[in-house]
Amino acid sequence: MKNDLSGMEPQILWGYFNEIRKIPRCSKHEERAAEYVVAVARRLWLDCKMDDAGNVVVKKAATPGKENVPAVLLQSHLDMVCEKNKDVSHDFARDPIEVVVEGGYVSARGTTLGADNGIGVAAALAIMEDLDAVHGPLEF
Repeated sequence: MKNDLSGMEPQILWGYFNEIRKIPRCSKHEERAAEYVVAVARRLWLDCKMDDAGNVVVKKAATPGKENVPAVLLQSHLDMVCEKNKDVSHDFARDPIEVVVEGGYVSARGTTLGADNGIGVAAALAIMEDLDAVHGPLEF
């Protein structure tokens, strides 16, 4: 049993999920998660906007020769269900989710994992960073 996500494949996906699980993001309090997505997009030099409600849209241009392919939108939400077992001391406003990896499965220690939809956000971030993928215009 491991208490971290290191070594899980694909590493880029799990690396992003590992960062997301550390960000408090209960419903109506997902500002830091939105700021993280914006920071990654900016680091990757992608077009990025956040509206007053905290919605983030990132655009990645098509690879050469795929400019006329219809755009694909990958959508996920930044918040998570914040529930814990009664016997667990966890402050969702500041504590990272403690993960457990056992038998190839990822779960959380006494709390919800936040994989709905943290893994979707991680997948979008991984695709944003993928320089080898051949694709039409992408929006996240």
